[in-house]
Amino acid sequence: MDKPSVDALADDIDAPGAPGILPNWCGGAKQMVGTSLGPARVWFTIGQGILNEVYYPRVDIPQVRDMGFIVADDAGFWVEVKRIEDCTVECVEAGVPAVIVVHRHARFTLTQRIVTEPNRDVVLVELSLEGDAELRPYVLLAPHLGGSGRNNRAEVVYYHNRRALFARQGPFGLALAAVDAQQQDAFGDCSAGYSGASDGWQDFNRNGRMRWVHSSAGPGNVALTGALPVRCVLALGFGSSPDSAATLAVSALMQPFELVWKQHVRQWRAWHGNCRLPRPHHGAAILSERLSGQVKTSAMVLRSHHDQTFRGALVASLSVPWGETADERPGYHLVWPRDLVECAGALLALGSEVEAREVLRYLLATQCRDGSWHQNQWLGGKAYWTGIQLDQVAFPVLLAGTLADRDALDGIEVEDMVRRAVEFIACNGPVSPQDRWEENSGVNTFTLAVCIAALVSGSRFLDAGSEAFALELADYWNARLEDWTAVRGTAFAERNGVAGYYLRIMPPSALGDDTVLARVMPVKNRRIDPGLPAAEQIGVDFLQLVRYGLRDAHDPLVLDTIKLADRLLRVELPQGPCWYRYTGDGYGEHADGRPYDGTGRGRLWPLFCGERGHYELVGGGDAMRLLETMAALSGAAGMLPEQVWDADALPARRLYPGRPTGSAMPLAWAHAEFIKLACSILEGRPVDRPEPLWARYHGHRPTAHVWFWTPKAPLHSIPAGVRVGLCRAEPTSVRWRADGQAWQTLATEPLSLGMHIARLPALPSDARNLYLELTASGQAAQVVSLRVEPG
Repeated sequence: MDKPSVDALADDIDAPGAPGILPNWCGGAKQMVGTSLGPARVWFTIGQGILNEVYYPRVDIPQVRDMGFIVADDAGFWVEVKRIEDCTVECVEAGVPAVIVVHRHARFTLTQRIVTEPNRDVVLVELSLEGDAELRPYVLLAPHLGGSGRNNRAEVVYYHNRRALFARQGPFGLALAAVDAQQQDAFGDCSAGYSGASDGWQDFNRNGRMRWVHSSAGPGNVALTGALPVRCVLALGFGSSPDSAATLAVSALMQPFELVWKQHVRQWRAWHGNCRLPRPHHGAAILSERLSGQVKTSAMVLRSHHDQTFRGALVASLSVPWGETADERPGYHLVWPRDLVECAGALLALGSEVEAREVLRYLLATQCRDGSWHQNQWLGGKAYWTGIQLDQVAFPVLLAGTLADRDALDGIEVEDMVRRAVEFIACNGPVSPQDRWEENSGVNTFTLAVCIAALVSGSRFLDAGSEAFALELADYWNARLEDWTAVRGTAFAERNGVAGYYLRIMPPSALGDDTVLARVMPVKNRRIDPGLPAAEQIGVDFLQLVRYGLRDAHDPLVLDTIKLADRLLRVELPQGPCWYRYTGDGYGEHADGRPYDGTGRGRLWPLFCGERGHYELVGGGDAMRLLETMAALSGAAGMLPEQVWDADALPARRLYPGRPTGSAMPLAWAHAEFIKLACSILEGRPVDRPEPLWARYHGHRPTAHVWFWTPKAPLHSIPAGVRVGLCRAEPTSVRWRADGQAWQTLATEPLSLGMHIARLPALPSDARNLYLELTASGQAAQVVSLRVEPG
């Protein structure tokens, strides 16, 4: 009979302290992320100089909380290396996630080289301890298999003739193996325990050395500990069982670490060879070596957020914002269609059409039956949050259009997707159930700009009748943009010395009753609402109007809103200017630095340096300065955070002005924005500006010859000289008359968009009222009356 592959390492002693403390994740600010470009399905993150969450077999399933080290002398001295402040994390070269981590202590220097094995589901860590001869390292591993620290099981075993640390939970297993320079087993004493009760850290904390040797622990929040020589290589493998994970881990160790390291570097260099910055247009500034390196780092971050199984899927961040406070699995490792297209656009700006097409294919596969996309979703397409944001319905249309503009669709048929998305936008806009911050319903400048762009860019994929309607609707929404998103002559404007400004969001009810703007519009995520009326809530979303070519950079209303936004939302940091999302924002740490817990105070977003940089580029300002600011707001190894700290330093909470908070880092969207701004500066125009949109509007407000009445956005009045268009979900008979005229009748006509429309003839010049009766089969007539405003 064959000898079993796994034997108990020592006496079968279960660890005490079940089930362990409540599990959590590491903080959201990562110093580095990475993956391989081979078939391996492992993604790693680094925080405080050690491995943090490791993902397998998909980029939305974290399997490990962290893997760190203790250095001790067996005589009472010990230190957990992640607590050492003197730590550097850097890549072997810009944009290559072969990572070198050095912790420096008065008694030792600990160096890790971290890399993924391209052909196996394994992360390799080469460890080197230099210093006092009596010191040795110990590894601390916290499995969180299946995306949770609950119900994990850990054990110390012999795998064939090698010691290994095993963990299992449900369909997942991991194994940690270690070898010395001769590829022989490197583990000394090993132990399994419960986090917070009998884990390795607790052992050292109570005994000053490793004294506990437990063979197993679980189910619960478990941890594993192993003694190591001063030089070794560790392999953290993953599989459907600990045995299969161990096979991969040991196989990965049966080769020189340097061989894997060089192969990994070579593959990433080759990938970057296919991603190139555009050539500078005449008179454009040249990017410095540092900025060019940051572009490579940002491109690597985007590529490292792509999944291997669901090709084209990219998560928002390989982090859990304020993860130290909860065991929540999703974090930001979910797919948001907006973030996905923003990232695809950045890679496309670098010439990476392959990845952009994969993103488009994924979006085609996950479009909902009604033409929308989920607010966010797991990689497989299952919804997580189920809200609707119209910009997320529009962005996939823009990606299809951009690829078409480059003649790069490569056989992807997009007509059906575009038709259904445009139908959804037309039927439900201009009011979006959520803005891009997922908080409020209404009309938002960013959302509306993206929707107008989708109508124009997507119209080419429609039949002639639907194309004409989409373009007319785009003109109408563009012409009405200020009516729906801006105010003039308010007391708030007078106090701030401006004539008018764009609002953060126009509440839906304000479209028919402007007194609503004087009422308080609650701000989400605040423990105590600031009590701001809608007319006094300002955001930075309006910059998209200029970036997309819907308004001129020097339009008086744009300039007034810039003035107001800089007064209320801008903060000068040591690194340069940065902006808040909107007045009263509550998404961020509390004033004392406590993590966001559903309420807090909004902090500064480096992303907005990129958005403002695009505005400055269009308006002739200094966009390069804002690109440099963005780079300066990154972590030491180039990770761009979602938010940076805006107040006095709080060293105890690792919060410093202009440095990352505990929210997401890296934020893929921020890296995409950095790439886009760099490419835009070189090309002298916003690289993601839809060209059909620019050709149609060129920064100027159009004249809409048809004003559309829809059930979601009914008209109450029209200016003299325009025609009225009626949009209905079903065939409708329309009776209408103007003042003093006889009733006339016409029927709606079907569009391939699934809508039925009718365009009334031009009204007499002296008409002051329009009366309508709309009758669908089997329904009572709907009576509508409109005022005709003199020209």
